[in-house]
Amino acid sequence: MTTRIIGIDPGTATTGYSIIDHCKDQTVLLEYGCIRTAAGLPKNIRLQQIAEDLTTIIKKWQPQAAAVEKLFFQKNVKTAISVAEARGVVIQKFTENNLSFDEFTPLEIKLAVCGYGKADKKMVQQMVKMILKMKVIPKPDDAADAIAVALCLANSLAFKKSLATSK
Repeated sequence: MTTRIIGIDPGTATTGYSIIDHCKDQTVLLEYGCIRTAAGLPKNIRLQQIAEDLTTIIKKWQPQAAAVEKLFFQKNVKTAISVAEARGVVIQKFTENNLSFDEFTPLEIKLAVCGYGKADKKMVQQMVKMILKMKVIPKPDDAADAIAVALCLANSLAFKKSLATSK
């Protein structure tokens, strides 16, 4: 059975998204890109734009499962708050559309895609390209990260299924 997954890398300026179909050992990338908001717009308008664009993507692709990157920050509190607000919009849209969702830390995503939790962005992009047999590295970074988020969920679902069938 094929599971359609939406993966999200949240941000106020740029929210990366991806849509994949996953079945057993085969994963197909259907679409990826970014929701971009203009820097000069008030925050509430930017968040509304993310909500509207995400609704359009969900309606178009009808995913059955969803994943979003968990918030992680070291120094910039202002950026963290902005990302948290975008994450809130994403989670609300998942809930509004009755999508069950999982949240993964950057470490979990890197481990799932690269096998190495401290992989850098270039390593993640290269592995996404290899896993999906793409001709070029997906760009921009936010879109590649969103693909990695979706792949992480695909791996997690496959692992859970194998556990359930081995009992």
